[in-house]
Order: sequence, then C-alpha cells, then structure tokens
Amino acid sequence: MRVWDINPKCLCRKHLLAEHRELHGLWNILTKHKGKGGYSRHPETLRWVGKTRALYNRHESLVKEFSKRGYKHHTPLDKKLAKGKSRQNVFINTLAEQKLLLKNKPCECFTGSSSQSLG
Repeated sequence: MRVWDINPKCLCRKHLLAEHRELHGLWNILTKHKGKGGYSRHPETLRWVGKTRALYNRHESLVKEFSKRGYKHHTPLDKKLAKGKSRQNVFINTLAEQKLLLKNKPCECFTGSSSQSLG
C-alpha cells in the first residue's frame, strides 16, 4: 500500500492508477472501518489518521491528472468525510527518496512519457 507525495504528473500510467486504487482502499479503512481490521496498523494508513482532508486533496490531484491524460473518473470521494489536516506532513520516505524509488523502477515515471494521454 502506498500513496505517493510527489506530483501526479510524474507518475506513469501504472503507478497513477495503482495509487488511485490504493487511495480508495485507504479512504475506506479510515472513513468506513474507522481504522479497524486488515491494514489499519500499516504505516501508510497510520500517517493518514486525522488527515482525511489531505487524503481527499491527494485524490483530487490524481483526478485532475486523470483528466489531463484523457482518463474517465467514476469514483468520487464523499467530501463530507474529509476532516482534519489539509496537508500531509508525515512521510515514510522523503520526497527525494520517493523520486529515487520511482526512477529505479522499470516504468515510465519521470520520463516525460508519463504525462502523455494513454486513453
């Protein structure tokens, strides 16, 4: 489970879509299951506790990138559940470390191809 903290335009299609899927899972843990069960103690989950507004904002930035690439989005989050801090300030990896992790993956993150419309 991972929600990146870098600009979504830097993500390849695979990582953009995967983050969106995982963000929805995290949202459900925090808003519906109230931090109980499966991934409730995962470090990625814990860093978003009390920051569903920040998570909502991250989702909206992913949706904006979807639109730029010509993707359709059909899974909005309930803004009424967006509470707490509006910015994430806790990181498992620094932004520099996150960029390095992505640059070392066999994908198109940070290549310029990641921001092209892939339909």
